[in-house]
Amino acid sequence: MSKDVMLKDGVLASQTIAALMERGVIDGAHPARLQPASLDLTLSSRAWRVRASFLPSRARTVAARLAGGLAMQEIDLSSGAVFERGCVYLVELNERLALPAGVEGAANPKSSTGRIDVFVRLVTDYGAAFDEIPAGYSGPLYAEISPRTFSILARTGSSLNQLRLKCGEFRLDDAALRRLNEQSPLVDGPADIAGGLGLSVSLRSEDGFVGWRARRHSALIDVDKVGALDRHDYFEPIAAPKSGFIILDPDEFYILASKEALAVPPDYAAEMTPISPGLGEFRVHYAGFFDPGFGWRPDEQGEGGINGSRGVLEVRSHDAPFVLEDGQLVARLVYEKMAARPERLYGETIKSNYQGQGLKLSKHFR
Repeated sequence: MSKDVMLKDGVLASQTIAALMERGVIDGAHPARLQPASLDLTLSSRAWRVRASFLPSRARTVAARLAGGLAMQEIDLSSGAVFERGCVYLVELNERLALPAGVEGAANPKSSTGRIDVFVRLVTDYGAAFDEIPAGYSGPLYAEISPRTFSILARTGSSLNQLRLKCGEFRLDDAALRRLNEQSPLVDGPADIAGGLGLSVSLRSEDGFVGWRARRHSALIDVDKVGALDRHDYFEPIAAPKSGFIILDPDEFYILASKEALAVPPDYAAEMTPISPGLGEFRVHYAGFFDPGFGWRPDEQGEGGINGSRGVLEVRSHDAPFVLEDGQLVARLVYEKMAARPERLYGETIKSNYQGQGLKLSKHFR
């Protein structure tokens, strides 16, 4: 299908993405940015402060929309620049695509991006939806960046979101998900499968606290510095409530953890879907992609099991205070079939920051 690269139905693995890079399907990418089932995208030197979030629509390019009055200021990221909280920016990415007719793309913020409350969405020319790349797309890629709680420092080469490529039919329906769970358990307990795998929130803890609430007016976060910050300067701990519930304040940002430990077997990937409005007036969906091997480890038979990796939940309430109870359903995971097993799994030989995680802040914090 694509210059001698044989593509099967499913989410493309790192080795296939690398082959497409070599053939010019993905231009401007570096092999060091490959993950088991995704590619970390990087900022170029060109950025704009814009008046508001926007989509080009099917009739226009991003450049045409910027020239039409949406751009307020052009910014050079070569030496780094501050992205202020509450503002919206657009950055041209280093990577360009020339996808074959049967390959589509999707994007999401990286885990570390979501955990510092930076809203990042992919934008394409003639795009009618964020984070979606239609099959056969050829052109540049842009990232819309809107820090919500903390201002950030970023520069050319910084990576805030990631790209996945998919072919044909790849999403598992509930029947297939139940069969997979019978073969290789996906959670460390009963599996709630209805429109995906249900996740509930944990608000009980033996060590006395169950989450973190972001502090406003904190110092700048350099997105490229790992382990540089004191978490207490940016977050305050949430004590385990004796009542069994907490009240989410509107427009505040929380880091919580799932009650369930998760596993993503090597031949699958998973994505956290936006919660149904019927489940509550809050959002649990920033960086919702799980690579093959997340929370999974091989046993003596090589079939694998769960290693205790919790789902970290980036939570924001909407317009009204909202009660969140221990064990309450807050999100669902949909599982997707890989087109091939990645040569390296999450947490094996690559630097995986969140394998075996519990309640964990982003990699920026000590």
